[in-house]
Amino acid sequence: MTQGSARLFTDGKEPDALRTIGEVAKALGLRQHVLRYWEEQFPMLKPLKRSGGRRYYRPEDIALVQRIDMLVHRQGFTLRGARLALEGKGGDEAAVAEAAPLGAGAAAGDVRARLVAIRARLAAALG
Repeated sequence: MTQGSARLFTDGKEPDALRTIGEVAKALGLRQHVLRYWEEQFPMLKPLKRSGGRRYYRPEDIALVQRIDMLVHRQGFTLRGARLALEGKGGDEAAVAEAAPLGAGAAAGDVRARLVAIRARLAAALG
């Protein structure tokens, strides 16, 4: 677990201890249903599931949830864009550019470059 995520929890457990969905949600300021939904949308997010379907998050799961939270809630990525970024699908620049946030302060050059990439993708699709 990273130092930043170790400081999230003040429950007295070891930094590498398993955490319940409730503990993770509370520490990160997220709702439990959001974490469950992200498990569906991000195939790489797979907490351990015990009998009765109880979820236990490992330190690497918590680090991934923090990264998803940063991309979606702080950087403005769509879920698709965040998934592509996490999967390292940078090779398909048009898809990542299309799904990435524009942001209010985006430079005109950035917007133009993304539009050109989208145009190229559309032209390739039309043949």
